[in-house]
Amino acid sequence: MYPGLVTVSYIGATILFILALGGLSHPETARRGNLYGMVGMFMALVATIAGITANLGILIGGLVIGSSIGLILARRVQMTQMPELVAILHSLVGLAAVLVGYANFMDTTVHFAGVEHTIHAIETYLGVLIGGITFSGSVIAFGKLSGKIGGNPMLLPGRHWLNLGLLLGTFWACKMFVEQSGNGGGLVPLMIMTGIALLFGIHMVMAIGGADMPVVVSMLNSYSGWAAAATGFMLGNDLLIVTGALVGSSGAILSYIMCRAMNRKFIAVIAGGFGTTTGGGGAAKEGEQGEVIALEASEVADLLRESKEIMIIPGYGMAVAQAQHIVCEITKTLRAKKINVRFGIHPVAGRMPGHMNVLLAEAKVPYDIVFEMDEINGDFPKIDVAIVIGANDIVNPSAQTDPDSPIAGMPVLECWKSNTTIVLKRSMATGYAGVQNPLFFKENTRMLFGDARKSLDEVFKSL
Repeated sequence: MYPGLVTVSYIGATILFILALGGLSHPETARRGNLYGMVGMFMALVATIAGITANLGILIGGLVIGSSIGLILARRVQMTQMPELVAILHSLVGLAAVLVGYANFMDTTVHFAGVEHTIHAIETYLGVLIGGITFSGSVIAFGKLSGKIGGNPMLLPGRHWLNLGLLLGTFWACKMFVEQSGNGGGLVPLMIMTGIALLFGIHMVMAIGGADMPVVVSMLNSYSGWAAAATGFMLGNDLLIVTGALVGSSGAILSYIMCRAMNRKFIAVIAGGFGTTTGGGGAAKEGEQGEVIALEASEVADLLRESKEIMIIPGYGMAVAQAQHIVCEITKTLRAKKINVRFGIHPVAGRMPGHMNVLLAEAKVPYDIVFEMDEINGDFPKIDVAIVIGANDIVNPSAQTDPDSPIAGMPVLECWKSNTTIVLKRSMATGYAGVQNPLFFKENTRMLFGDARKSLDEVFKSL
């Protein structure tokens, strides 16, 4: 393919990627945004493949294998498993950056001298560094999100000094790599740095508590973008540079939004997540303990039937139980009875930014009755019944009332201000942050214990 045509294809793909990000910013345009991204990626692949002259068979084989794995995952992975899928896909981007960096370093056909060599060596070094951190950090995030690794943070003694030592080690290795690579060496410092990067990624995510995982997902998304951009610099590929910068910057902005939603600072998240002081999660204060009042499904149906204003607050428990479809059916039934039903979504509900919005969209809940926390928090005093489905930390009043709580200052949905709050939970266990919730013991709170989907099925039958 002519170089000019390749450039035009890259420009077209870049425009489509920008349109994709714009489309994904709102549920109503998300499908169109996805389509733009798919078309842009297809154009980029075709333009890149057309410029390959050697080892085309290996390239096609890799495409077939990768595409097959992607199709299988797309068909088999449930929407409820999206957080861990996204995390493990980020790890593949990091691994690709590491492998490309090593391949680029070992390529004997590329020769640079002077300043050009120094710049190229630093590009290679940064690509491997960011890729290594992204790879190991994403693998640990996958383990935490899937429940294979506990949500409590692992806090090593002197962990901040350890991080500082690892950082200084990367600077030393960079200096040695740049100096030695000019004389045909540099492999040893590059391998040392790779080990440091992998260790840093593991330690960084292991030290982050469960409630901060939405920030971790968006942070790793940003890292994967910068890893791709570094790979683009190594290969001299403008499209990789632009695409990586888009992903990296949008991930960084999303991390900021997530931190602001939890009243957290990004550095505080990296230093250690919610619940870092107690390990097992703090219990509620004695004054907040009391008796919980449990209801049967038929009693919940009676309360809903007699209400005029209902607010549904979904959490990760709804995702685990895959209850989004029965929630939609209940919503349709109540709205048919002229009952105003709305959804209140906390920005960090679930374990991935936008997780609850995606689940509700999948179940075909109308977009116009789904509201962000800031839009509806002031309406709770007018709500007859607030239904909390598998959420815990995002409806915890101790965030406002207990300055010593690990989640103190975190903006939460103030559902306890409604006339009656119904909480669906399997048990009285704490949430992902490991913090007890005094909401369960309030006088106007009622508990519906059991699997959310089964419980709501019974409620639906009673309605």
